Amino acid sequence: MPEVRLVGPNGEQVGIVRIEDALRLAREADLDLVEVAAQARPPVCKLMDYGKFKYESAQKARESRRNQQLTVIKEQKLRPKIDTHDYETKKGHVRRFLEHGNKVKVTIMFRGREQSRPELGFRLLQRLAEDISDLGVVEAAPKQDGRNMTMVIAPHKNRAKPKPAAAASDS
Repeated sequence: MPEVRLVGPNGEQVGIVRIEDALRLAREADLDLVEVAAQARPPVCKLMDYGKFKYESAQKARESRRNQQLTVIKEQKLRPKIDTHDYETKKGHVRRFLEHGNKVKVTIMFRGREQSRPELGFRLLQRLAEDISDLGVVEAAPKQDGRNMTMVIAPHKNRAKPKPAAAASDS
């Protein structure tokens, strides 16, 4: 005779009962008999309103999707022989991207004879990483890929978002 371990509508243990008795209890309580653990011996079934359960699980899934953050990867391209002012401008762009919570992929493009001196690009990427270390951390170390050298910088996880209202009240 087939039996199931029955759990009541409020999570209380009813015990091991015959399937016919479990179905009768579900009908009397105007609930559904739902199998929650088929692999268990005996299988575990629960008395619940299945439509309400599906609705609530869909609401939870929608809420968790709403709270997810979409990671955006911004790209900044540099050249090995970059002027100081140009470097400062590009560094400012990287800082702004990180402040907004975006990852930044920094690419150094080598042309012609510059390809024979990849250490120049490596030093430039290291310098940039040190200059913005207060805002981000190097997620992917500098890596040569053909004519380009790339590095990915991610914003710090524990960094608090700047509040525009607080900045306005300080002045």
